[in-house]
Amino acid sequence: MTRSLEGLRQSLPDYARDIKLNLGALLGEAGLPELTAGQKWGAAVAAAIAGRNAVLTRAIEHEAMLHTDERHVEAAQTASAIMAMTNVYYRAVHMAADPELSRLPAGLRMNGLTKHGVAQADFELFGLAASVVKGCEGCTKAHIDGARKHQCSVPAIQGVIRLAAVIHAAATVLDEETDPALFEPLPGSALLNETPQPGKGWADDRAALIGGVDKGRSPAVRP
Repeated sequence: MTRSLEGLRQSLPDYARDIKLNLGALLGEAGLPELTAGQKWGAAVAAAIAGRNAVLTRAIEHEAMLHTDERHVEAAQTASAIMAMTNVYYRAVHMAADPELSRLPAGLRMNGLTKHGVAQADFELFGLAASVVKGCEGCTKAHIDGARKHQCSVPAIQGVIRLAAVIHAAATVLDEETDPALFEPLPGSALLNETPQPGKGWADDRAALIGGVDKGRSPAVRP
């Protein structure tokens, strides 16, 4: 069963209240009027896939199908898949700062960049959403240029960047809240026989775990 997007939004903890409110504002009916429904929900799908939280991705894909057509959802999936490859490649080339390397063709199949079934302006926005989440400077600039070339407004481009940022934040919080490592007791801790559970008292349990640092113990942290 797909968990509803609103249910996930409401499950975000108090410390992520800003993320909860931003997610509701941007993806609500009146959110991001500078984007078409296809652009908004396609960008949301692309950003969610790039954010790599499966539960959030499924919820956004399900919601997207209620607000736009299958072509836009599939194009967003294509964009995020290609960006997962190109963001890594071009970011590495950029970091290398090697003129000879940068002149070489990528030699990677990228037919999906032009064969995706939606307006090129929409696809550029989907690629932008994924590239923002993945942090590729070159790809982000390229998709902004492509979006501008295909008559996307600056507010529309900013809207996609805002949406990608919020979805990435939501994915990060949901990952942290469900990370099994946070439930592991600390060696030598008085909590060895007590497994903290989400819900009431969870914040206190987690604080107790983290408090182990003050006594010379290492807390359970994410890699």
